[in-house]
Amino acid sequence: MNKLAVIALGGNALLRGDQKGTIEEQEANATATFENLLYLFKEDYNLIFAHGNGPQVGNILMRNDAGEQLYGIPQMPLDIDVADSQGGIGYMLERCLLNVLRKHGIKRNIITLVTQVVVDKNDPAFKNPVKRVGKIYNKEEADKLTADKGWEFKEEVKTDGGYRRVVPSPKPLDFFNADTVEKMAREGNIVFTVGGGGVPVYIDEENRVRPSEAVIDKDLAAAMVANKVKADEYYILTDVPYVYINYKQDNEQKLEFLNHADTTKHLENGMFSEGSMAPKIRACLDFLEKGGKKTVITQADKLSDKTYGTKITMEYED
Repeated sequence: MNKLAVIALGGNALLRGDQKGTIEEQEANATATFENLLYLFKEDYNLIFAHGNGPQVGNILMRNDAGEQLYGIPQMPLDIDVADSQGGIGYMLERCLLNVLRKHGIKRNIITLVTQVVVDKNDPAFKNPVKRVGKIYNKEEADKLTADKGWEFKEEVKTDGGYRRVVPSPKPLDFFNADTVEKMAREGNIVFTVGGGGVPVYIDEENRVRPSEAVIDKDLAAAMVANKVKADEYYILTDVPYVYINYKQDNEQKLEFLNHADTTKHLENGMFSEGSMAPKIRACLDFLEKGGKKTVITQADKLSDKTYGTKITMEYED
């Protein structure tokens, strides 16, 4: 049986830090990423992809804001905005990947799903919203939006000031159509799912599916998918070739091989930044704790060279 892998595409797979975010830039980045993953297709991996949506959904929120202010167009709620970004990004990725495969004479079906991800409505994250979304407002604007819409805001400290909306980031528990996704992937179809972490929903007292004004961490969602479909391997593609401790310090040390115990120790000792690597590490640990065999964190353009990347397993491999 072919190995099944879940790959979480980081933001740099679509958009680089010095770019404006034009569709031409995103398509070029996506194409380059898939060219670097070509060896997985040639080795007959069955593949499921997840992807981020941070810049894109932020732009959607700002377009909503401008449309309401300039033309009176009602703003759509956050769950609709996440679904919009899933569909748009998924379409673009599917088309770019299809062209790469056709270029190399590889025939695979590709399916993009707008995916709902189940969260617990009582998750503690709902009492402590921390994920910043959308544009920066002044104090008067933020206070008015709080009064009119019930939004919560926090002051920006990394910019010239202002306030940004904050929303909860609950833990993903399950996703819709998991059995179908696994079946399609194991039959050789490439599946894009839980884009941007998925659209967060919860089940109410009457067993109805209800939307949630929240966002889900993309890497945790991808790890959850990997566990639900019983994937063999889980890859996180980011903007560094390895995981490091003491990152960007004089005693920086790259980590090529890690086991669960040492990874947990480094996490508890604060070696991984909460703003970047720590959520990825937690996603990898979650995958391993629920039966996964191996995780890899690296740059997309380094993945085919197996001397690169941080490999994390439950125990050190012989």
